[in-house]
Amino acid sequence: MSTIELDNICRYRTESVSVGPLPYITTESMLPNRAGIAANLSKPASEKARLFHKGDILISNIRPYFKKIWQANYDGCCSPDVLVFEPSHCDAEYLYWLLSDDAFFNYMVSTTKGTKMPRGDKSAIMHYTLEHMDAGKQRAIAGVMNPIRELITTNQRTNDNLEDLGQTLLARYLEACDESVSLGAIMGFGNGFAFKSGTYADNGQYKVLTIKNVQDGSVDCSASNRIDALPVKMKSFCKLQLGDVVLSLTGNVGRVGIVAEENCLLNQRVAVLQPQSAQLLPGLYFFFRQKTFQNEMIGIAKGTAQANLSPVETLRLNIPYNKAAFEELSDSLAPLFDSILANKIETQKLAELRDALLPKLMSGEIDVSKVDITQLNYHLCAD
Repeated sequence: MSTIELDNICRYRTESVSVGPLPYITTESMLPNRAGIAANLSKPASEKARLFHKGDILISNIRPYFKKIWQANYDGCCSPDVLVFEPSHCDAEYLYWLLSDDAFFNYMVSTTKGTKMPRGDKSAIMHYTLEHMDAGKQRAIAGVMNPIRELITTNQRTNDNLEDLGQTLLARYLEACDESVSLGAIMGFGNGFAFKSGTYADNGQYKVLTIKNVQDGSVDCSASNRIDALPVKMKSFCKLQLGDVVLSLTGNVGRVGIVAEENCLLNQRVAVLQPQSAQLLPGLYFFFRQKTFQNEMIGIAKGTAQANLSPVETLRLNIPYNKAAFEELSDSLAPLFDSILANKIETQKLAELRDALLPKLMSGEIDVSKVDITQLNYHLCAD
């Protein structure tokens, strides 16, 4: 087996461009665990940004252990903390999968400098060593992996549309409702448990969900700490169920996400929504997702170095509420909520398949020539 370094097959794109009407990507626009980019892109902080072209691979260089990567499907520009890899002597799809592999991200993390905002060493990254593969093998690996990515992207796009539809229904309700109550009149919060770092185990069966795992509308526990046994004093609601909705109380306060993974435990500074009846959960989820209400939560958060949201003060905020009308709204939103959850669960399973299969293809443990792509595609579509 012959090896080469990364700079033999790609280079950094470093050209600057005036932002103008171009789509703008930042590290905040990018989603963890190889989930691409958020539907709502960032606004540029300056008039100049780094150019990227369709087919380039973008990776967040801040906290690379979050594994934020996206292959551009249009031309645009990005912030300096997003690395742009331009394929030069390799297949572009193969380069995406090479850089998506845990082996690459682990290497990237090993080069980081800084503690609060660790960044990968750009020079060292280009010395990443890989197996030299001919063009046919590169295309074959991409041919196996691309259908998984396409299904994940389809699920994400579908959920974005379901979220938009839910906000449209909510807006109609809010426009018509002239009554209000405090949130605490119809729901409560379950606060997370203070897990001790000494109890973590590398291969523990339970994932500890923290504020960093709560994204904009989703929960990703792929990079979580784990424990083997449930703490005796932990309250039962801290063992999260599929479909639970959690709220970030520190840092990026006001973010809510739906739990779509098994065996997740609620850590401190994250709360789970506890409506008076399960019927209200879809309506409350979409209400908490509303930008106006998220801004209200941000507005009451305290702290200078890091924002902190008080569950008690949050429950004092008002919600436009007529019991019969809100229950009717929540019933209308329930199919959207259920579909979003189902798509997230399927996406989680697809991500697990992707993360198990990719390193074996890259290392040669699985001979790509013996993978039946037709059967794999049929299996994925059937699921």
